[in-house]
Amino acid sequence: MDKNEQNEPNLMFEKKFAFDVWDEKTTKQAFDFCEGYKEFLSAAKTERLAVKIAEAQAIENGFKKLEHIGEVDQKGFNAPVYSINRGKAIILAKPGKKPVKEGVRMILAHIDSPRLDLKVRPLFEGEHMAFLKTHYYGGIKKYQWTALPLAMYGVIVKQDASKIEIAIGDKPGDPIFMITDLLPHLAKLQSEKKLDEAIPAETLNVVVGSLGTKNKDDKEPVKKNLLNFLNKTYGIAEEDFVSADLELVPQGAARDLGFDRSLIAAYGQDDRVCAYTAMESLFKTKENEYASILVLTDKEEIGSEGATGANSNYISDFVSELIYLETGNHDENVLRDVFVKTKAISADVTVGFDPDYADVFDAANTAKIGAGVAIEKHSGYHGKYDTSEATAEFVGFVRKILNENDINWQIGGMGKVDIGGGGTVAMYLARLNMDIIDIGVPLLSMHAPFEIASKADIYSAYLAYKTFFEAK
Repeated sequence: MDKNEQNEPNLMFEKKFAFDVWDEKTTKQAFDFCEGYKEFLSAAKTERLAVKIAEAQAIENGFKKLEHIGEVDQKGFNAPVYSINRGKAIILAKPGKKPVKEGVRMILAHIDSPRLDLKVRPLFEGEHMAFLKTHYYGGIKKYQWTALPLAMYGVIVKQDASKIEIAIGDKPGDPIFMITDLLPHLAKLQSEKKLDEAIPAETLNVVVGSLGTKNKDDKEPVKKNLLNFLNKTYGIAEEDFVSADLELVPQGAARDLGFDRSLIAAYGQDDRVCAYTAMESLFKTKENEYASILVLTDKEEIGSEGATGANSNYISDFVSELIYLETGNHDENVLRDVFVKTKAISADVTVGFDPDYADVFDAANTAKIGAGVAIEKHSGYHGKYDTSEATAEFVGFVRKILNENDINWQIGGMGKVDIGGGGTVAMYLARLNMDIIDIGVPLLSMHAPFEIASKADIYSAYLAYKTFFEAK
């Protein structure tokens, strides 16, 4: 090899697996960081619980509720604040050296995950057993939810507006819930159906009891006995299910996966992995040039519609409140200018390349597990339909700050063009005329009851979001 060949720059763009290039100190930092992440995942089984945890941690880090702004400073936005939307979404903000009117650095992650919701009239009896009817939320493979231990979380709001919180299945000694499946001996016809047809949605009924009353005149003794139990335990009647948000989620805590413990298996990593890493990055940053805003939003899995979804005005209203703190006015023109000057990240997961299903992926444009946080220049599907695509200039900005800070990153995409695709909250923020791009953690078994992520990618996401908040 001559001298010219020795000095020739490396022009190839190659994925580097983080654990292969990190030293022992950084690897240990990644593992240690993920201990807190597992605790968060195990506790934040629903969007309501995620908001409660985020609020508690925000308060610990000196944030004040925006409704209590008099406790901060009525003359300006110069202390960290937060606002909660209906208990299911939360926004946190820290001031920067520059005023909000100069633009902000914003990260959005969603805290809802695919699950089973109870129908508004869920309780029925069949063959001397009590069941609850469900309606699945988000994109699931229905067959994955049968014969699976389930926990129940949520709230029941009674007619007098009192609220009862439900959390059953994860505490030691708790009962669990399950949906039955058909035994293989009788499943010949079932097994001949397509996967998405083998388990009809109306059969996703949860077993909740089998003890009946002693009254022989009761036509539905098990249902009545269960209602008696619920009334005695929680003070509710059957009609109270109408005003309830009750969710069934996989039972069990987040766990290390593999002999080397380099992976994490857990429910809800889509997208609480990005929510946690972004939240930790916000708390760890200091003296940023621009104001930092973190939005943990709801309803992404069903299109971001509704009052707590990213397509709601609550995000714009929050930024408008920050402008009011600084200027004393709600000025729509200033608000629009702020969004034009804002740089944002849609912090959402993407698919990781799975060698068992290699034929659905474009290997060069799919994230690899362990190769760092994944950038998706565009979302959408087929001919970039329903897409949000970042400009080349904004992608260049992101590349620059990640490379300058030695963050492990890679390119991601949701499968082959005519097979995959998908959208995130990015498109709804792009409508406000801001620069936004998808950056998140690649997963295996996405939308399954238990998803898999690499500790290397989780820690890389935290470092990437922190770098983004700190960037000038």
